[in-house]
Amino acid sequence: MVNKASVHKLVKAIKEDLNFKIADLTINFINSDKLQELNRKHLKHNYPTDIITFNYSGSLSNLDGEIFISFEDAIINSKKYRVSLNNELIRLIIHGILHLLGYNDKTASEKKIMKSLENQLTYKNIFTLL
Repeated sequence: MVNKASVHKLVKAIKEDLNFKIADLTINFINSDKLQELNRKHLKHNYPTDIITFNYSGSLSNLDGEIFISFEDAIINSKKYRVSLNNELIRLIIHGILHLLGYNDKTASEKKIMKSLENQLTYKNIFTLL
């Protein structure tokens, strides 16, 4: 399973890179069925996803939120994109943090910006999470 201490180190490094504070941040690794249930219940989206974020803060510089990641989908994505599971988990954590910081990926231009930041931060912050 995921090494919590390494996740904390990764989050700390991202926090320093992007210069924000954390009031409270919880990262949950759950199965895909549970994540789809959360997606349907809270976001009214009836389709699978690999990550969901909930922002409980009104401030983008002082994070208070939760990130839910499907470990099963991370495994599938790592094979699909031919990256290690470790790198895929790092990318998903970064993706969730970027959402909590106000980044979106609804339009092509937003996706391009977010993907660029994800790639930059992923390869700058390689930690062993497993």
